[in-house]
Amino acid sequence: MITWWELLLLSVVQGVAEFLPISSSGHLVVFESWLGISSDVSDLNIVLHAGTLVAILVVYRRRIFEILTKDRRLLGLVIVGTVPAVIVGLGVKLFLETWLESPLIAGFCLPLTGLMLFWCDRHNSGEVLCGQLSWKAALGIGCAQAVAVLPGISRSGATIAAGLGAGLNRAEAAAYSFLLAIPALSGAAVLELVSVIGGEPLQTPIIMLGTGALVAAVVGFLSLFGLLKILKQGKLRLFGVWCLLFGVVTLIWQFQ
Repeated sequence: MITWWELLLLSVVQGVAEFLPISSSGHLVVFESWLGISSDVSDLNIVLHAGTLVAILVVYRRRIFEILTKDRRLLGLVIVGTVPAVIVGLGVKLFLETWLESPLIAGFCLPLTGLMLFWCDRHNSGEVLCGQLSWKAALGIGCAQAVAVLPGISRSGATIAAGLGAGLNRAEAAAYSFLLAIPALSGAAVLELVSVIGGEPLQTPIIMLGTGALVAAVVGFLSLFGLLKILKQGKLRLFGVWCLLFGVVTLIWQFQ
């Protein structure tokens, strides 16, 4: 059974890395392997995803309300951008699930995320707003999110980079990235929930699950605000350096 300190560590890692562009899945895979924690803690995965989802809903609550009541085109763009992740995510979950648990793949992918973040810092901010994206651009950003199913590829980093490439300004690239995260995180939680229903009893006590969700939500809330500030300052390269170093260390550890 997972211990309290392991629970808190994984909750903080999820809350930080889900929003900061360093790949939460890559870090969780590596930390779980280092600590000897089973990666198949489905009930914990559900609540950690739910916690970070709450952070997005709080920060972007006004934008979400506008989408649901007024800006139906942006709602359609979010749906289009979600389709690739649904297709790829289900395929990987069904046929290549071991990839999602591989520290070796995370080690290879983390430096790719680092290079992508260096590119983001060098790329000029555009002037396009989320609702002005073309359907083709929305699909392209969705494909970037689909690639991030691999551990080590940052979902936020990939979608922000794709958004900047499509001409979005930095704030709007972040906004569209996290609007796409709502169905993505919800879908991930649902997939884990389906795997738990009808299976073994809960692997983690309720009080620990609740604590994990709360910690992930609070840390995620702070991380999201931190990312928005750093994005405006054009300092994503700091996270790029971290991803390069952490990826190299992971590869050295894997090939020992």
